[in-house]
Amino acid sequence: MARPMVSDAAVQESRRAFMSRVYGWMFTGLAVTGMVALYVAANNLLPRIVPFFLPLMLAEFALVWVISGMTHRLSGPVAAVLFLVYSVLTGLTFSAIFYRYTEGSIANAFLMSAGAFGAMSAYATFTKKDLSPWRSFLMMGLIGIIIASIVQFFVHSPMLQFVMGCVGVLVFSGLTAYHTQKLREMHAEAGYSSSGSLSIAGALMLYLDFINLFISMLRLFGSRR
Repeated sequence: MARPMVSDAAVQESRRAFMSRVYGWMFTGLAVTGMVALYVAANNLLPRIVPFFLPLMLAEFALVWVISGMTHRLSGPVAAVLFLVYSVLTGLTFSAIFYRYTEGSIANAFLMSAGAFGAMSAYATFTKKDLSPWRSFLMMGLIGIIIASIVQFFVHSPMLQFVMGCVGVLVFSGLTAYHTQKLREMHAEAGYSSSGSLSIAGALMLYLDFINLFISMLRLFGSRR
């Protein structure tokens, strides 16, 4: 069935509304994660959580798979609840950074991440260039980071930590731009009437880009306690 004709103004307004929902949910998720992490650190609850780190991380992976892989099967409210649960779980595991890094360096890494994220999102929004060719290079970089993280777990190399930070900043900055443009395309493919679950899936995508960009900044500029 042919889609009804939609004016350019209506398309642009629909896209703006969609991206506003995406960013709104993303910032909500980040706020929940930050508050949970701060609460755990402030009340010295990490020792009680450490024994459950593996189940928490497995639950996080499962929620990412459900939200991303079942976007069109989930209702908006269900997707929203799952995203908020994921944000809480991430906050529980993320609280460990307050025991490893100084509060000042965490704040600086957050500000640098926010600046880089905003710049790359703006670039993706206004550029006329197709960023899809970036995907293969970014995926190669992401796989490299995953492998290096496994190696780092066993060898604890400062040089490898530095390299992972540099590559991570490049990869997740690039993914921020790529995913921002991809979300705009996904909205168009949905016929400019995207569901609430698609907004949540998009928010999760950008949330993960920001979190990993922040971790990369900490690896480079974080001051350890």
